[in-house]
Amino acid sequence: MLNVALIQHACKGDAQANLDHIEQQLAQAAADGAQLVLLQELHNSPYFCVEENPALFDLAETIPGPSTERLGALAKQHQLVIVASLFEKRAAGLYHNTAVVLEKDGRIAGRYRKMHIPDDPGYYEKYYFTPGDLGFEPIRTSVGVLGVLVCWDQWYPEAARIMALKGAELLLYPTAIGWDPNDDADEQQRQLQAWITIQRSHAVANNLPVLSCNRVGFEADPSGVCAGSQFWGNSFICGTQGQFLTQADHQQDTILHAQLDLEAIDRTRRIWPYLRDRRIDRYEDILRRFVD
Repeated sequence: MLNVALIQHACKGDAQANLDHIEQQLAQAAADGAQLVLLQELHNSPYFCVEENPALFDLAETIPGPSTERLGALAKQHQLVIVASLFEKRAAGLYHNTAVVLEKDGRIAGRYRKMHIPDDPGYYEKYYFTPGDLGFEPIRTSVGVLGVLVCWDQWYPEAARIMALKGAELLLYPTAIGWDPNDDADEQQRQLQAWITIQRSHAVANNLPVLSCNRVGFEADPSGVCAGSQFWGNSFICGTQGQFLTQADHQQDTILHAQLDLEAIDRTRRIWPYLRDRRIDRYEDILRRFVD
């Protein structure tokens, strides 16, 4: 059995404050038996993509860099595999939304650069991030093969499927998504349930556990253009048939724990053999933008 944990929390301010909080939570997760910990998207800062501001590129850092050094030391100290989410400065004028996996010995096991980049009111990510160029490549670690994707990637079944076809044993989604405070309660619930359903469907369709870690708390738009975001939390872990193993609420800082049986992947695929029955000889249209 693999003991996994998610750290859901509201933004604590700057990178120092957020990493201080994460350090405390990692120590607690390790004390409670976690072997793998997933952090939320862009955990070092407020969700800055709510506005377009060139000064905010100063939040980015290199990989390796200060955050990977600190988190790597914590991974080694607590014998954890940590999946972090950073604003990567690759070169002058070239930035990515990047997930980094730290191995139990503190080294960087691999990274994934977010492939699908949204551009919507309050989520102006195309202004900041170059689309990823590393592809959908699972990252091998001492606790398993991780299919790491990021937030907007979670709406795309193609991304989850490719990770599964390449041998991922878990799908992990660091996330920052919330409600528009101007939307009514019914619309907010529709959005939340759609978000939960699509990710559980990746578990079902690929017979893989899914870990999704989202932030909580209200974050204002400093520019005043939009009403800000009420991040909806609801981080969760589900099993190979999409069954909930644990789920957080919509407002509390929390550490979620679950035990995963990776041998269940094979058992589930024996009774739901989707990979066997795929008609790969008839899927050419998936490579087209739209079929007229």
